[in-house]
Amino acid sequence: MPNVPQNLTCGVIPGTPVGPLTLTFSSLGLIQIQFDAESKYKPAGAPFQKAEEELNAYFSGKLTDFSVKLAPQGTVFQKQVWTLLQTIPYGETRSYGQLARMLGGVNLARAIGHANGSNPIPIIYPCHRVVGGKGQLTGYSGGIHRKQTLLQLEAQNTSPDLFSQFGDTQSPVSVRESI
Repeated sequence: MPNVPQNLTCGVIPGTPVGPLTLTFSSLGLIQIQFDAESKYKPAGAPFQKAEEELNAYFSGKLTDFSVKLAPQGTVFQKQVWTLLQTIPYGETRSYGQLARMLGGVNLARAIGHANGSNPIPIIYPCHRVVGGKGQLTGYSGGIHRKQTLLQLEAQNTSPDLFSQFGDTQSPVSVRESI
């Protein structure tokens, strides 16, 4: 990771609905969440405790917006996409095409997909809320099974069909049933 301060700290949340999460911090804030990773840095202390509390509250359906200080490493465009992900409301999804239109260019869908795949802070930058144009579940750094788990968790706490409010997406269940 270029330009990352060397004073990194870490913490592991062992029991989440998507498996163990390793959170890595710099002095600037949370820089990474990894699935099934092992901690290689000294314990993070207070920053980790706050992030752990917020993630546990999210998993229990009590928190929909995070306030943990973030310090992701990426290009200006990637950071713009990751910030845009945070505008997708809890319990809703957007397609890559919708995000491209929000950034002002219908031809940006592929670039948005690449930036989404490079997201170093999944869940907090909710890349799991991005689906294909017909509502299909597409790639996810933690695996499609984790993306589905996160979407189902949010669905339990909101409307019964996350995909019904969008004209250019449909429920993955509907897509699977039509195959």
